[in-house]
Amino acid sequence: MEKENIHFWRFDRQVNLSMLIQLALLASLIVGSWVNLQRQLDMLQHDVTMLLACQKNFEQKIEVLSAKSISYEYRLQAIEKGLDKRDSSGKTF
Repeated sequence: MEKENIHFWRFDRQVNLSMLIQLALLASLIVGSWVNLQRQLDMLQHDVTMLLACQKNFEQKIEVLSAKSISYEYRLQAIEKGLDKRDSSGKTF
């Protein structure tokens, strides 16, 4: 074989200024992206915490309303039973 047809791969170990600048920019982009993601995760954690607190507050209000609703139902049933007894005894209003 002729030497002209053989291609050798050669790794050049020379480091120049533009390569260093590119590596520095790439590293700064990676660090900046990581910091931005951490900030967004902190904001998300804050929002989820606030949402859970609001949900707990809403749940407590619903429980109070449910208890009041049940007590009103019992009161209405008692009133209706009282009215039924009056109607059956022949009294009018």
